[in-house]
Amino acid sequence: MAYATSLLMSGFVTHDTKRFVIQRPEGFGFQPGQGVELTIDRDPWRDEGRPFTPTCLPDDRVLELTIKRYRDSDGFTMALSDLEPGAPLTISDPFGTITYQGPGVFIAAGAGVTPFLAILRRLANEGSLDGHSLLFSNKAEEDLICGLELRHYLGDRAHFTFTRQPPPGQAPRRIDAAYLSEQIADLGQHFYVCGPDAFVESVNQSLSDLGVPDERLIYER
Repeated sequence: MAYATSLLMSGFVTHDTKRFVIQRPEGFGFQPGQGVELTIDRDPWRDEGRPFTPTCLPDDRVLELTIKRYRDSDGFTMALSDLEPGAPLTISDPFGTITYQGPGVFIAAGAGVTPFLAILRRLANEGSLDGHSLLFSNKAEEDLICGLELRHYLGDRAHFTFTRQPPPGQAPRRIDAAYLSEQIADLGQHFYVCGPDAFVESVNQSLSDLGVPDERLIYER
């Protein structure tokens, strides 16, 4: 089912990522971590939907999407970034296999953190953040989406790594097999993984090699 909606406002959260607030259609519901297909309801984009993740709480009166714009892609995210308030949009019913299953480690690269924002915000709202941690990889510190908020939620259980331009005093580091083996002691907890396909595949393989059971891996299948 497609729901008609419109843009209420947008604003930057990093140099290339924006927060979009849209009207919440009547009857629309979702579970934190699920995605929707978003369409700009005007030519030439009305047949060109893209998947994004609501980053608000399920009972918020409006919907929020946190979306990175890509200059070298097909132009959709750039067109979305340039929309004015009131622009017509449609969203689909929610879908996806990333939903909260219990305490564990959230592992993300870049915009892959967005499914986890709604989950962590809900846990924070419920006072249930104990037993959770975050491993979050970006190219540079300027790319860090909602870093202060995530640090506020998780304190020293929020681990930020940077592959190209780390802050002073921090060496470049990737979330690879060596890093995961250093950070993870409990292999029986849940592991939530999201990011580019190659990142998800590599992290899942490394976790499996460490002995994490497949049923403990939660990612977009």
